[in-house]
Amino acid sequence: MYFLGYDVGSSSIKAALVDAKTLESVHIVKHPAHEMPIDSPRKGWAEQHPEDWWMNIQQATKQLLSEANVEGSDILSIGIAYQMHGLVLVDENMKVLRPAIIWCDSRAVTSSDMAVSALGEEYCLSHLLNVPGNFTASKLKWVKENEPEVYERVHKFMLPGDFIAMKMTGQISTTIGGLSEGVFWDFKSKRLSNELVDALGFSDQLIPSLVDATGIQGRLNESASKALGLKAGTPISYRAGDQPNNAMSLNVLKAGEVAATGGTSGVIYGVTDKPLYDLKSRVNSFAHVNHRPDHSSIGVLLCINGAGIQYNWVRRMLDTTERPYEIIEEEASKIPVGSDGLVCLPFGNGVERILENKELGSHLLGIDFNRHHKAHIYRATLEGIAFAFTYGANIMKQMGVEIGTMKVGNDNLFQSAIFSQTLANILGCGIQVYDTTGAAGAAKASGVGAGHLRNLEEAMGKQEKVKTIEPDEDVREHQEVYNLWLRKLETQLN
Repeated sequence: MYFLGYDVGSSSIKAALVDAKTLESVHIVKHPAHEMPIDSPRKGWAEQHPEDWWMNIQQATKQLLSEANVEGSDILSIGIAYQMHGLVLVDENMKVLRPAIIWCDSRAVTSSDMAVSALGEEYCLSHLLNVPGNFTASKLKWVKENEPEVYERVHKFMLPGDFIAMKMTGQISTTIGGLSEGVFWDFKSKRLSNELVDALGFSDQLIPSLVDATGIQGRLNESASKALGLKAGTPISYRAGDQPNNAMSLNVLKAGEVAATGGTSGVIYGVTDKPLYDLKSRVNSFAHVNHRPDHSSIGVLLCINGAGIQYNWVRRMLDTTERPYEIIEEEASKIPVGSDGLVCLPFGNGVERILENKELGSHLLGIDFNRHHKAHIYRATLEGIAFAFTYGANIMKQMGVEIGTMKVGNDNLFQSAIFSQTLANILGCGIQVYDTTGAAGAAKASGVGAGHLRNLEEAMGKQEKVKTIEPDEDVREHQEVYNLWLRKLETQLN
């Protein structure tokens, strides 16, 4: 028997089977093979159609079961991890009203100014741990102001994972984590922020009903059963945003523990039991997967929009054959630290929170036509992304988040020795690399929610460490290059 987990990203759907007895990953697939497109009808916009996620989930599930030679009736429970902060709107018939406005869309940055003016910045920070900024609440406000004919037809708004759960169960619900990702949750009053809802002019009828993040949230209906090839009645018993889920998958559940990811975006995620917030909202705090009104567990999240997407863009522009990253890494490793003076600012994926919602754009600075070639650009890109991580991590440290050791999965940017060693050297922390994925973590957590496992600690306790990356004894060269990067960034910001 098996647990099934999904990780619904903006680039692909990952699906994983976990053996219910051994808790070992049996098989993992990714669909589609190439990244899902992100539509950008206007500058700063980023949209995807939710039905495309559902179609790809169906394909991923059939591929997973076929390749693993597992029957759909052998699945005990289903867990869902999903891209955070998106907005999905449906009518009374659960039909999608417009494409989803996803996490990296920057159109709604100013839409929440009314709420901040009405509530005050102090309320927003002390109760919501963020200003509404560019999160789901602001995106809904943008639709209300700019697409009133759509807004009038809205029955419920949802986060992406809520939409997938709706397609599986025919029921609309969300979690405390989902509400906090949308900046709707009042941490001080331990409830939905009715004050924010009123300030933005929303009806509370638009809010989905609340379910536990880990617990039976609904059961697979007949329609979804046929579409997925799974048994009707299978419980959906876990749901969380991808970054809290990734941290949980790495067994980062207690205050003082830190996780990171280096996918399309880059994230450092530190767990605390205190309501920490950044006065400028450059780093944001949300409910962790094990947060409850009677148990404070908050994830302090640093997000760099321009991370893996920057590296992938450079590869596509310079290598039309899209050579494997391993070959590119080998070439870049022959270039000295600092890339012979070439500097990359990797901020070309919309507004960046760590830059106070400025849309700086990506920059390659200091190009010398006579010295620099492809390998220099690759190394400068990896170093620039690591420096952006460091810049944000230092903000987290100022908030009181300690970063002594960082746990990461053995994928994406952390497969690059250049990126990982640069980050370890500048931050002065060890990086522990584990063989785990968010989809497998969601699968295990669903076993807890369905009552097959005692708790998340038991479910995530079995971790296979691949390697540890420690800072070099002498990091002066990396520090000098980082200082140069900082000066270049400050010049562009000013």
